[in-house]
Amino acid sequence: MGLEQIIYDCQRKDTAAQEQLYRLLSPKLFGVSLKYSRNYTEAEDNLQDGFILIFEKINKFEFKGSFEGWAKRVLINHILQKYRTEGIFEIVHENIPDSPDVEIEEDSLTMDFLVSIIQKLPDRYRLVFNLYVVDDYSHKEIAEMLKITVGTSKSNLARARMILKDKIESQHANKKFSSIK
Repeated sequence: MGLEQIIYDCQRKDTAAQEQLYRLLSPKLFGVSLKYSRNYTEAEDNLQDGFILIFEKINKFEFKGSFEGWAKRVLINHILQKYRTEGIFEIVHENIPDSPDVEIEEDSLTMDFLVSIIQKLPDRYRLVFNLYVVDDYSHKEIAEMLKITVGTSKSNLARARMILKDKIESQHANKKFSSIK
């Protein structure tokens, strides 16, 4: 059965089709959820809530463009809405320099380490970082999605980069130090 037929069946509330769609998309959407969540458990919860929302809104999908892209947007918007209601996007005035440079050998960092330090960023920084760097949204789009100003988006991105730079440099220094012992 093709994806289009699965979607049609889901629109008719066919639970077998919903299960098929879940099995098909959950690995990719879990990766998206993990990027925007504070930890693995929260990512699982966000994924489940996101799929409930996808199934509730599936009749709005008009078969224009990628269904996976549509589902991803529904999930991201759900997670961002959850954070907006928690009030994490309050304006923070900080004087932060632009885009710090980090010079570290690529093979010295693992993907698990990078994911873990990104997940440990404060929510407003993590979300802006992922939207801008990973998902290629503009600051204007991010500002609209998060209901913040463009300047706040830029400031949050700069702060996220600064925190990540410090953690990466610290990890690199620890590895160098431990290799000397």
